[in-house]
Amino acid sequence: MLITGGRVLVDSGTYLEDGAILIEGESIAAVGPRKEVEERAGADVPRYEFGGTVLPGLIDAHVHLAFDGGADPVATLQGSTDDVLFEDMRRRAEQLLRSGVTTARDLGDRGGLALRLAAEINDRRTAGPRIVSAGTPATTLGGHCHFLGGEVSGEAEIRDLVRRNLAAGAGVIKAMVTGGGLTKDGPKSHQSQFSAEELAALVEEAHAAGVPVAAHAHGADGIAAAVEAGVDTIEHCTWMSSDGLDFRPDVVQQIIAKNITVCPAVSPHWQMLPRFFGEERAAATFDLVRQMADSGVRLIVGTDAGVQRADFGGLVPALGFYSHLGLPNASIIDMATSQAAEALGLGGVTGKVAPGFRADLLLVDGDPLADLSALSRVRAVFASGLRYEPTGADQ
Repeated sequence: MLITGGRVLVDSGTYLEDGAILIEGESIAAVGPRKEVEERAGADVPRYEFGGTVLPGLIDAHVHLAFDGGADPVATLQGSTDDVLFEDMRRRAEQLLRSGVTTARDLGDRGGLALRLAAEINDRRTAGPRIVSAGTPATTLGGHCHFLGGEVSGEAEIRDLVRRNLAAGAGVIKAMVTGGGLTKDGPKSHQSQFSAEELAALVEEAHAAGVPVAAHAHGADGIAAAVEAGVDTIEHCTWMSSDGLDFRPDVVQQIIAKNITVCPAVSPHWQMLPRFFGEERAAATFDLVRQMADSGVRLIVGTDAGVQRADFGGLVPALGFYSHLGLPNASIIDMATSQAAEALGLGGVTGKVAPGFRADLLLVDGDPLADLSALSRVRAVFASGLRYEPTGADQ
């Protein structure tokens, strides 16, 4: 397949005008000026002529395919059989793909269903993005998301859960380092759940297998503990305390020094947050993300798709949050492509339009470097070389 584009995003903030991409199988074989790539391709190769922008497929680094994004995702989950839930997860994965997401990191599901779905997608039996799944997240007894089945107590149980997730094919290990709002009657979001020794055991077990650790952490104490344990990504990272916010510049410097990535996991409906938390609290929370970015913390984009008010087509609206903070469009696109790929351990696989990378591509009308909303004007999506249409009329 030969794809021609009016603009091809070949590097951070850099377009190749009137470019072309040659796909062979699942991978990109060549990228360059149209005439050069056309000559290499030959006359018999199928072509997709496009006048807009071609860029890497997007990466949503924080989703929960087991949740429905409704008013009470937990109740819906608990009322669903595995068969019904799996069919719903299939539909959500396809929605992600057709919105332009070609890779998604699922950070907690029930019964390994996301791992099963990832295998189906990899075998091309189901349409969806590449899924990097955490399997069952580790939590404490009665802790955040305990209903997903990952309750553990003590280092031995933690190591056993990590090993079981790894044996099932997990590409990341998730630790619920603090409480969270989704779990009724669970620990508060600012409260820590694990001891330093337990976190160290979890990280050691995952890293021994070469698998990264994602830490759900709202509380400042939990964030500091996750950093000390050596996790790879911190999810949310809202710096909560019992009486407000507790931003710690010294911990931020440790995050940078240890090359830890932060995924704020901002809702697609982030503009509604002042209504729920108050203007002052929301503005202060937003500003902490800005401070982390200004300090040099590496950020990636996730939507927490599946929790309340977070659907599976909302990555582009979520990008508007970072624009609101003043980040340049080129950096925001990097956060949802190459930077996210690196954080997920896929830096040599996806996230760039370059030879040798998977043919994960997004074709949109308009210029997203000038206007991020162009990313919502999807014309076609290529995932591992297969073409998908936003309407479902695939070829």
